[in-house]
Amino acid sequence: MKNLIRLEETCMLLFGCIAYAQLHLPWWIFIALFLAPDIGMLGYLLNSKAGSITYNLFHHKGIAVGFWVAGIIAISVPLQVTGIILFSHSSFDRIMGYGLKYPDAFQHTHLGRIGKGEIQK
Repeated sequence: MKNLIRLEETCMLLFGCIAYAQLHLPWWIFIALFLAPDIGMLGYLLNSKAGSITYNLFHHKGIAVGFWVAGIIAISVPLQVTGIILFSHSSFDRIMGYGLKYPDAFQHTHLGRIGKGEIQK
């Protein structure tokens, strides 16, 4: 099942790259912003609950698509790029096994547990 999820997420990452290519912007912008959604991890400096909320806000694909669609409707390239980056980054994270977080611990994700000592199939 994990391989099927990784394949699906790889296709979504490619979709994000295709959507970005349609904007005809330099690829260095995409690369420079690709890890920006990880700023959501800063909430973990407060506690696990706050961290899960901020992390999930920056890694939720529904929010990403909302930004992208809002950018299309408003004819706003920055909003479109924001949505595409959020979407693409989230897909990449899920390829790597990182999912949306539960409030009890960073390692507890909707895809299973991550980290040392966890069984990866």
